[in-house]
Amino acid sequence: MQRYFSYRQSLINQYVKGDMTKEEYLDSNLNAVLSLRDKPYKYVDSVEKGLFNYQFYNAMAKASRMEARAYSKNDENSVLFHDRINRFYECKDRATMKILKLLDFKNIEAYFIKVRSKFLRGRLFEIVLSDYENMILHSQNEAILNRLREEGVFVEGSRKSLIDYYINSKY
Repeated sequence: MQRYFSYRQSLINQYVKGDMTKEEYLDSNLNAVLSLRDKPYKYVDSVEKGLFNYQFYNAMAKASRMEARAYSKNDENSVLFHDRINRFYECKDRATMKILKLLDFKNIEAYFIKVRSKFLRGRLFEIVLSDYENMILHSQNEAILNRLREEGVFVEGSRKSLIDYYINSKY
């Protein structure tokens, strides 16, 4: 698994330098995830397994979103893809909550991020895992947001994302 996270970091570095587009990054990350495991972990007993599951479901949701764009909104296939996308994001949110619980909400900071998308404005928040280099999670899930607030790790207000170049670029 460490090999995957190292490879992921090299992909991020290439994307930041402009050596690949966001779509190329997403495709390469998906291929890397699937080459390590063709399915997520069923039993998550470590933060690393939780992070892998987060990456797995995020990669699958983004790949499904790119595939869905080939169909018009009224097309039956588009509806099926959007249902699939939502399921993957729900699983990603379960992985996020598991990670937060495994960390006992320690060394975490979360906040809303500034986004260009009107739909995501005031909904998308960033969760920074201070003990894990370059591990930044995102969610819109109300239950996660409420729990972060209860635990006292959510900072009110809106900030620029630590990975704004990625968050605010389209694919």
